Formats: sequence, C-alpha cells, structure tokens
Amino acid sequence: MTQNAEKMNLGKIRKDDNQNETIHSDEKQTNPSDTVEEKRSILKDLEGDKIHVCVLFFLYILQGIPLGLGSAVPLVLINRNVPYKEQAKYSFAGYPFSMKLLWAPLVDSVYIARFGRRKSWLVPVQYLIGITMLVASQYVSRLLGDSDDPEENLEPDVSSLTGMFFFLNFLAATQDVAVDGWALTMLKPSNVGYASTCNSVGQTTGWCLGFIVYTTLEGYGLITLSDFLLFWGIVFLITTTGIAIFKKEKNTSTIVPESSDADKVDSEPELGLIDTYKILWKIIRHPLIPVVILLLLTFSFGFSAAETITNLKLIEKGVPKEKIAMLAIPMIPVKILFTLFITRYTVGPRPMNVWLVSFPFRLILCLAMALLVYVTPMLMLDEGGFPTFYYVIIIGVFAIHRVTLYAMFVAIMAFFARISDPAVGGTYMTFLNTLTNLGGMWPGSFVLWFVDVITYKDCVFSPTEPNAPTALSLNSTVLSAIESNVCYGTKQVEDCKSVEAECKTLTEGYYTITIACVVIGSIFFVWIWRTVRQLQEIEVSEWRVVKKDKTEEELEEMKQRKQQDKFKYFYCF
Repeated sequence: MTQNAEKMNLGKIRKDDNQNETIHSDEKQTNPSDTVEEKRSILKDLEGDKIHVCVLFFLYILQGIPLGLGSAVPLVLINRNVPYKEQAKYSFAGYPFSMKLLWAPLVDSVYIARFGRRKSWLVPVQYLIGITMLVASQYVSRLLGDSDDPEENLEPDVSSLTGMFFFLNFLAATQDVAVDGWALTMLKPSNVGYASTCNSVGQTTGWCLGFIVYTTLEGYGLITLSDFLLFWGIVFLITTTGIAIFKKEKNTSTIVPESSDADKVDSEPELGLIDTYKILWKIIRHPLIPVVILLLLTFSFGFSAAETITNLKLIEKGVPKEKIAMLAIPMIPVKILFTLFITRYTVGPRPMNVWLVSFPFRLILCLAMALLVYVTPMLMLDEGGFPTFYYVIIIGVFAIHRVTLYAMFVAIMAFFARISDPAVGGTYMTFLNTLTNLGGMWPGSFVLWFVDVITYKDCVFSPTEPNAPTALSLNSTVLSAIESNVCYGTKQVEDCKSVEAECKTLTEGYYTITIACVVIGSIFFVWIWRTVRQLQEIEVSEWRVVKKDKTEEELEEMKQRKQQDKFKYFYCF
C-alpha cells in the first residue's frame, strides 16, 4: 500500500540534483479525479488477474482458519482450570509455522509436473486439513473435557490437543509455502506485488474467523468447537476439489520473467533441494550471523511473560474470554494505519533506530499490562462484569503496546530486506524470519511453564453462610481432602469446589516473572543497543554470501578494513 502511495506522488514531487524536493506549482492542489483514475488504473492492471487474486485471497483465508482456532484453544483451556505447565505444552502446537524453512525446499523441489508444481502439494495438503478437521470434530469435545454424561468428570487432554493442532499447523505451513510459490506464476509479473496483499489480508481474515468469530459465538453458546471444525472441514474438502478440477496451473518451464537492461541486478537463481541447504549452511557460517542469531533468539525474552500470560490472567480474574477475543478487532486498524505511518521512518540505511527507540517503551508497557491485571478484580461490578471505562483502558493499553510491537516488526523486516543477499534473497530472508519467530516463541513456552513453578495456591474452607458448617464440624475425610488439595489442575479445583471450599492464590507468580523478565530485558538492552547500532553501520556488501570475484588489491583492502573495524560484539561496554 505504501508503494502505491509513492507512485501517486511521483507526478507531484521530484528531486533535484541536491536531493531537495521541489513541488510543481501547477500541481499544488489535489485533483479529485486522481483517486478515481488510480482506482481505474489498479482495475486495469488486474485485467485478466481478478479471478486469480480472488483465488489467492481465499486460499490465504483457509490458511488462517487453523491458526485462529489454535489461538482460541488456550482461552478455552484456562476456563477449565488447566495448569500453565499444560498451556506451555500446548504452545508447541504453534511452532511449525516458525520452522517451515526446514521443509520448504522440499515443497519447491519435489512435484508431479503433469498435475502442477504447486498443486502437487496444495491439493493433498488441503484434503488432509479437511479430513483432520472432520475427524477432530468427533473427538475434540472429549479432548476439551466435555462429556454428554453429567456424572462423568473428564480432564482436558492437552497432549492430544497439542498433537492435533501441531499437525494442522504443519499442514497450514506447508500450504503457505505452496501458495506463496503459486502466486508468483498465477499472477502476471507486473501484478506479483498483489500477492503479499492477498497474503496479509487473507490470512488475517482467516485468523479472525477462527479466533474472534469462533470465540464470540462459543462464548454465547451458539456453537461448539466440534461444530466449527465440522463446518470448515467440509469447506476445505469442497473448495479443494474445485481447485483440483477447475484451476489449471501454468507450466513454469515456459514462463520467462520480464526484464530490461535497466533492471539488471543480482537475480535470485532457481535452487534445487541440495543447493538450498548448501546456501543455508553458507549463511550460518557467515562471520556476522552468530551475533544475529543470538540477538534474534533472545531479544523477546523481556516481553515474553506479559505478552504471553496477560490475556489468560485476565480471563482467570473474571473477564469473559469472548471479550478478550473481541479486543483483537480494534487492533487490526491500529496495525494497518501505524504500519503505513512508520514505514517512512524505516526506509534508509538505519531502519533499526526505530527498533531501538521502541524497545524500552515496549518493556514499560509490559509493566502496564501487569498493573492492568492487578487492578482487574478491584474494578469488577457487584453483579459481575466490568464497567465500560475498564474496557476502554484495556483497549488503550493494548493499542499503545501494539504500536511499539508493530514499530519493531516493521523496522526489523526493513533491516532484513536491506542486508539480505539479492542472489539468494528468498532463502536469506526466510532464514532470518525463522530465527525471529523462534525467538518470540520459546520464551513464551518457558514463562508458561515457569509461572506455575513459582505460583502457590491452596484450597481454603471459608464459609460465608450463617448456618454453613465450620472447619471443626467437617469430618476427617473432607478435612484431609482440603489439606492435600493445592488447586493444581481441573480435577483438584473441582474437588475443592465440591466440598464448598475455594481456591486461593497464596503467591502469584505472574507478577514476579513479569517484573523479572522486564528487568532482564532492560539489562540485556545495554548489549542490544551497542550491537544493533554497530550492525547497522556495516556495509551491505559485507552481508553477502555469494561473493563476486575481486582483485587482490580489493581483497587486501577489505582485510585491512576488517582488522581496523573489528568489533567485540560479546562485550557490553
């Protein structure tokens, strides 16, 4: 969207030899017909590709459905008093999307030519997603701990849920690789830029359907996870059959990319399976990459506790999970508008300046989120629920937090685009994105596990009715059951309630681990600050893994410069 805006301004602004912007006096006033002409231009550009754009958009929507459902399950589990250690186990279900680089070369290299390079993977994978959803719809209620027999007490089977959604996310990640590749040949070369729009908007739409729509409908008792999986399983099977029969794939061997002499840059070669893994090994062995790996795998730790656990804690404190899901709706325009705004500050040789400025503010907002959890019980109304101003505060805190998150995301993506070797740009970028995703996920799994270790609860008998039995009048069996009950997991919580006692938190580990993470992140920021600033100063050519032939004089000059500029990355001062 930013590129389109820049194109519109090319006719209004030109740069002279001194790079000073000079605005044409005859174009100072905006012509109302410009917008209409631009829309017509877009429609004209898409002539012959409109159906293809719709197909891509729908495929990305399908991709977002299992991702959204996977995000909704933790909210359901926390309502069933599932321990955070079990939530940590479930968090591994989201890892496949962060690790698709491991099998993406296989998807690109192995296929049945007669059926289609991308359809060879897309069709069977989507059939598998549909079949998995249909099968899961028959068992998922029991896996969540629901039973038709009111006397049967079932605990949620988190291990089976993790395996099921891990498999669904693995299939969705494989579908993503296939669709991304198909977009390059499905659209005309001049329209390939619309593929990223289809990806972003389509996947977000699918995620909203799987997370927001499902959680809201389930919260009001209108639908169950079993019903939702059954419906989308049928949709997957029907649409995949239509694509397999009616959508033809172009023969990639006959496609010649459009190019001109002016556009002769380092083009990305077609890499085979072995070649791709060789390039990955060359990237890993690059002398600058170990520092980048350490940075990308660790910088998110300071934010992990607040960003991973806050929503679950809000539900635990009494906020309905459908309200938590609906909080994601106002974050969508915040993301779109702020991304467009911040892009102008991330274009240039030092995009990570925005990242560095946003880092401490994001840490502060993590503390604000912990404070929000702390005051939540105080603001609950006597009849239950919360006042409107409480939700306004939540939206405000979450929106400002998202602004810092999106600023860091856009900045680091711009940095990756700047340093990636054009000769192997796709592989280089995917490798860096994979590290970033993993760096954001493992701290979340760790804090979910550790928060249970440092949280202490107890089953306490505290009668509120005047004629209720006192602790002394209870029989020894009930007293023994209360004393041995630490309110860990669904069964112990239900047992505590069954003897008219209640679970009380003696030590809340959430606040401890949130503050600890922020303190560690603040200390680590000292190293991050000097390291990132130094990485930005390195010449782009130094990041290349496919080196051009150089003369002996150039090689000697580079060697001397490296010795002079040698930087001790693993020191803080």
